[in-house]
Amino acid sequence: MAHEKNHDYHILNPSLYPFIGAVAAFILFFGAVLFFHGSGPWIMLIGLLGVLYVMYGWWAETVAENFAGDHTPVVLIGLRYGFILFIMSEVMFFAAWFWSFFKHAMYPMGEMSPIVDGVWPPVGIETFDPWHLPLINTLILLCSGAAATWAHHALVHEDNREDMKWGLIIAIALGAVFTVFQAYEYSHAAFGFSGNIYGANFFMATGFHGFHVLVGTIFLFICLMRVLRGHFTAQSHLGFEAAAWYWHFVDVVWLFLFAAVYIWGG
Repeated sequence: MAHEKNHDYHILNPSLYPFIGAVAAFILFFGAVLFFHGSGPWIMLIGLLGVLYVMYGWWAETVAENFAGDHTPVVLIGLRYGFILFIMSEVMFFAAWFWSFFKHAMYPMGEMSPIVDGVWPPVGIETFDPWHLPLINTLILLCSGAAATWAHHALVHEDNREDMKWGLIIAIALGAVFTVFQAYEYSHAAFGFSGNIYGANFFMATGFHGFHVLVGTIFLFICLMRVLRGHFTAQSHLGFEAAAWYWHFVDVVWLFLFAAVYIWGG
């Protein structure tokens, strides 16, 4: 009786994943610093493989906990709050890049001021036309978000797994197309990352967003694989719900980037 569970909380078993994840992350960033200073990429790649291993193993355990019945309503609330806090931290991360962009556009300082005679973007910088490829990418990402919403509606309100599957397929395909178009745009940029503050801010803000699109696409793809295996029900679908939240966050960030960097900043 002393060991009988009489509460709604889930007491986690001891795990090495937090320790392995911390070590792998240190190796990844330490290797990245060495790589940026001319060394080979092998240490960085070893760290990346370690991080990917922890992500796969730890999340697989979380999925198994769900099937074991450990995710009670109280636990699900905690998981949702945790993911909301994660998205809030991502919001502040992108706020830093927007802050940098607006600051240098409106209040340049120092001898290497990015504005010459009050001109922004700096003289010699040929920006992208926002009404061509950036606008197409905006429509692609919004349609991808709509497809993810369709998939969520099909599961929760209609219990239609076939429509959910096709909604995810469309969302993933459009996310991949967005990434390809973004890479194509980068290859035709008339400015570089270094040598000017506009290029540095542009590539950091849009590049990190592109990375998040890639992560979100993988997130949705994993959800698709789980759907094909019979996972998720109208009552239990927290993993897919988190993926949908993340994908909509990526959509909203892009709308701000499109309006602030491509239109206003251009």
